[in-house]
Amino acid sequence: MTNPLDAWVTELCAELGIDPGTLDRNLILDVARDVAHSVARPAAPLTTFLVGLAAGLRGGSVEAVRGAAETAQRLANAHSTPAE
Repeated sequence: MTNPLDAWVTELCAELGIDPGTLDRNLILDVARDVAHSVARPAAPLTTFLVGLAAGLRGGSVEAVRGAAETAQRLANAHSTPAE
C-alpha cells in the first residue's frame, strides 16, 4: 500500500514542476512542528510557505531550503511555549 503522504508529495511535485529530491520532508515537518508548538499553530503553514519562498529566491537548492528552515527553527526555538 502506498503511503498517502508520499503519494501526495509525488503528485504535487510533478504538477508544480519541482524535483522531489529537493524536498527534505522530515526537515519541513520538523519546522512546522517546532513553530506550531513554540509560536502558534497557524504559524506553521505560514512559516513553511515562507521557508519555501525564501529558498526559491535563493536558488531553490537543497542547501537553500536547509538554510531557510534552520533560520525558522532558530527563531521558533527562541520563543517561549505559549500557555495552552
